[in-house]
Amino acid sequence: MIDRKTALVIAAGQGIGAACARTLAAQGWRVGLMSISDACESLARELGGFARRGSVTETADLQGLVDLALTETGRVDAVVNNTGHSAGSSSVTQASTYDPGGEHHLLDITDAEWHQGLDLYLLNVIRMARIVTPIFQRQGGGALVNISSLGTVEPRPEYPVSALRLALHGFTKLYTDRHGRDGIRMNNVLPGFVENWPLADAVRDATPLGRAVTLREVAETVAFLLSDGAGAITGQNILVDGGLNRSVR
Repeated sequence: MIDRKTALVIAAGQGIGAACARTLAAQGWRVGLMSISDACESLARELGGFARRGSVTETADLQGLVDLALTETGRVDAVVNNTGHSAGSSSVTQASTYDPGGEHHLLDITDAEWHQGLDLYLLNVIRMARIVTPIFQRQGGGALVNISSLGTVEPRPEYPVSALRLALHGFTKLYTDRHGRDGIRMNNVLPGFVENWPLADAVRDATPLGRAVTLREVAETVAFLLSDGAGAITGQNILVDGGLNRSVR
């Protein structure tokens, strides 16, 4: 179909990215995928899409995927900015408690690790926004969804560098203020503890649903936010955490 919309999914080789690609393709989107491995290429063949290997930390790779999309389909309608984990991440061993004696030492994180987190959690989105925003403006609109984390609402010692995602949330507000009149939306999805990540019994027991979040549940939320049905939702942080976060927002 000529009028099928095109969605780009970054870090789509496995996990949340792959689940988003499958869900979007099942809903009729033409998907363009990127990952640092060849997994995105095999998945793109399976889904009838296209792919390019690359890293979210390299502007040239992001530009290459967008250029490929324009060649393949003539358009870009949506982007899912997914990414990998920064240094210092681990399995989740505790529920939401105060634990000053945890295994991670905040001040031992190096400058290089903080800069890596900046590349993975904030600059990846800014780089892509610079590339696709003029395209969205010419087309009369577009939507971006950034995969963030529960750890921004309730910082946890298991993944301290994830605190940098707070800057992503601030950027999202600034971006949507500037480009809402262009018909461009941006939202963040904040997954809780997803089924493909090691989860301790104590954390599962502390989650009101009593289980991990499924990859499909995250992907379905992303797909909704990219859809016309979410046309009035922009600049928001959407928790998909099974109720684990205790704050009232």
